[in-house]
Amino acid sequence: MSEHEPDEPAEATSDEPRKVVRAEELFGADREIWIEHEGVRYRLRITRRGKLILQK
Repeated sequence: MSEHEPDEPAEATSDEPRKVVRAEELFGADREIWIEHEGVRYRLRITRRGKLILQK
């Protein structure tokens, strides 16, 4: 990590989140998507009860 890149994200200065993405935008008509982070794939799915589950 470079000296200009923090380990953790800086705190937001307001009560508003920095970015909001609606689940419908991510999933579309599907109930599961794959997210790749630092070369590792994670499965994000919507359960029958409407909860989100992230699995490695």
